Amino acid sequence: MRRSVLHGGAPVLLCLLAAGCRQDMHDQPKYKPLAASTFFEDGRSARPLVPGTVARGHLKVDQHLYAGRMGNEPATTFPFAVTRAVLERGRERYNIFCAPCHGALGDGEGMVVKRGFRHPPSFHIDRLREAPVGHYFDVITNGFGAMASYASRIPTEDRWAIIAYVRALQLSQRATLADVPAEERKRLERLP
Repeated sequence: MRRSVLHGGAPVLLCLLAAGCRQDMHDQPKYKPLAASTFFEDGRSARPLVPGTVARGHLKVDQHLYAGRMGNEPATTFPFAVTRAVLERGRERYNIFCAPCHGALGDGEGMVVKRGFRHPPSFHIDRLREAPVGHYFDVITNGFGAMASYASRIPTEDRWAIIAYVRALQLSQRATLADVPAEERKRLERLP
């Protein structure tokens, strides 16, 4: 029995070894990156991109969403509906990226300030409370003063979610009892 297994397995083994010895893929004609070429007139093996080429997924024609602008002015509205899910995402992203400098309340009293770094402005000053949402998008995207650009770290939709949360923070610090819905106001009035 042992001899028949060896005789039956030997041809299979030889076929596998013979197939593995082919060098066609290794010996094929090809250019290494940035190698010279005699085939093309310009002497380059790498071909230049066709003018106007945009990588898949990178065509950003919606100026409102991707630039935070409406024409030549900063946008005054959000490019999508602000829902509870958007605010929750904004809170989460704010706590990760913004709170270390701007503080949990947006008052500019973050942990890095307590460690001696520059004090960012509070989101609750009149100038920033009245600033259009497009201004915030521009600052997060391009940076401003000591703040670096976060465009490479925070996706576009998350930047808008953070701005929605900043607006909620601004509202929360100036809200009055009249701003609370009637059924919630009754519940609050019953609390000790």
